[in-house]
Amino acid sequence: MAHIIVLGNEKGGSGKSTTAMHIATALARMGHVVGGLDLDLRQRSFHRYLQNREATIARKGMDVACPLVLDLPDMSPDDIGEGENIYDRRLSAAVADHEARCDFIVIDCPGSHTRLSQVAHSLADTLVTPLNDSFVDFDLLAKIDPETYELKGPSVYSEMVWHARQLRAKAGLQPTDWVVVRNRLPSQQMHNKRKIGKALEELAKRIGFRVAPGFSERVIFRELFPSGMTLLDLRDLGVERLNISNVAARQEVRDLVAALNLPGVSVDF
Repeated sequence: MAHIIVLGNEKGGSGKSTTAMHIATALARMGHVVGGLDLDLRQRSFHRYLQNREATIARKGMDVACPLVLDLPDMSPDDIGEGENIYDRRLSAAVADHEARCDFIVIDCPGSHTRLSQVAHSLADTLVTPLNDSFVDFDLLAKIDPETYELKGPSVYSEMVWHARQLRAKAGLQPTDWVVVRNRLPSQQMHNKRKIGKALEELAKRIGFRVAPGFSERVIFRELFPSGMTLLDLRDLGVERLNISNVAARQEVRDLVAALNLPGVSVDF
């Protein structure tokens, strides 16, 4: 059965779709069958990224791996049982239709609290939470004292993850491996950066997640979206010599995929 990777964070702008695309593409390039599902029914950034990739591959005749573009099946209200939520049913059907033929299903959640997002979190074997390196984003995970920076307790998103974990436990499923990814890290060893790092380490012990390195702020991530390509595809696009920034960015992708410690995955790209 497919290993389900969910990208979740209730705050937009944390790089979820970019992170989802690079994880999905890395796994596909390693020979795994990967499905990509976008639950942001309005913006659909991950879905369009995948479609852009399909279009570029077809247009240029490229021989590169591409994750499968999955979608929620349409359903009539007549197909829904009494007391059953149509979004629960559509998501369950989407996963059931593909989990036997996929090694991994990567699900990108919206940057808001929705029913679909709640259900997806309960399905996650691996939960990846990209987080901008600021206390604005950290506030979704925990409340802190403004003067001492002491942790005062979990915040809204952490509580939602806790409830999703409880649902998995009741269903007899393996615990979710929760990985918080620090995105858009500043290059300098700034005082604020160290404070956030220390706070994350303390919180990780309290509520049970791991901290992994993410992606630095780089223009190339935004430039690749229209073509659907990733940093792993630059040579396939004809880039003979990678500049220092591109080499460093590729290493960040390797480090993240390795840190996820996914079953059957050996990072060799």
